[in-house]
Amino acid sequence: MDRLLADSQTRMLLVAALPVLMVVCAVVGVALVARAGRQQRSRAVVDRALAARDGHVAEPPPAGRMAAVASAAEHAGAKLEHGKLGDSLLAIDDRKLIDACGFRNPARARAWFMLARLLLAGLAPLAAWLVLRARHAEMPLAYVACAVFLGFGLGWMVPKWMLLRRIARRRECAEAELPLFIDLLRLLQGVGLSVDQSMHVLIQDFRSVMPVLGGELKIAAEQYARGRTREQSLSRLAQGFDNDDLSAICRLIVQVDRHGGAVQDPLARFAERVRERRRLELKARVARLTVKMTGVMVVTLLPALLIITGGSGFVALLRGMSQVMGEG
Repeated sequence: MDRLLADSQTRMLLVAALPVLMVVCAVVGVALVARAGRQQRSRAVVDRALAARDGHVAEPPPAGRMAAVASAAEHAGAKLEHGKLGDSLLAIDDRKLIDACGFRNPARARAWFMLARLLLAGLAPLAAWLVLRARHAEMPLAYVACAVFLGFGLGWMVPKWMLLRRIARRRECAEAELPLFIDLLRLLQGVGLSVDQSMHVLIQDFRSVMPVLGGELKIAAEQYARGRTREQSLSRLAQGFDNDDLSAICRLIVQVDRHGGAVQDPLARFAERVRERRRLELKARVARLTVKMTGVMVVTLLPALLIITGGSGFVALLRGMSQVMGEG
């Protein structure tokens, strides 16, 4: 095997075969998903026939080929999720991260997460090993093992890093939408609407300007309509963004829904406090940018300033020294 890999042409062929292997794996995955989709459609046909015989109405099948493939992937991921391999690929912390990402279909997101982690964890070590053997034929076993382990670690952690990045973006968007959410809630409560009516207006009419908070409010309203308490339905919104102001707003909504009372003045003071803190954060950001620009100015403007102010003096000094050296 080592003599086979020592040949440069063989190593190049192995490296070139890696994309082909990836394509083959992708084709096999698509074939499996298509097969699962056909099984899902057959099961749906049987369910509709049984429902028609019993006089019930069956659930409509997903429209379109992409919807069928997504449904099949979701079904396969759900079957994989409850096994031992699913427990290894999807830990409890990863489930919480997927729930905090705000996906419309968390089950489908979990299925794609496990599929991506499985493929990357398998292909990344192989790619690292092939690239290493292609560049260095005689490589110690410890270096090869380190490269394979590094590839496995990167392939395992890349999907989780993508989830963390999405969560960070959602938290930034929620923090930017919070002042508008407070003002709209104060306005709706001021005209006499109840908490349910205010949340309905925020979800229906202001979802486009508050995509993150509007989606979370919609989930909270659906959970409340299914029988959960107001505090339980708002727990995801209060705890999912790591924002103390948002948690305080949720507690205030729960208090108003439970005990009633005027909420305009507390919301006004709260909105003013949020704006003041944002102004302080902007001032701190401007101060940090000023400090960073000092280094840029020293690197770019200081040489030009020295040339403009002291250039004539340096030229005169050089001329005088050249004349003295010439006379000497």
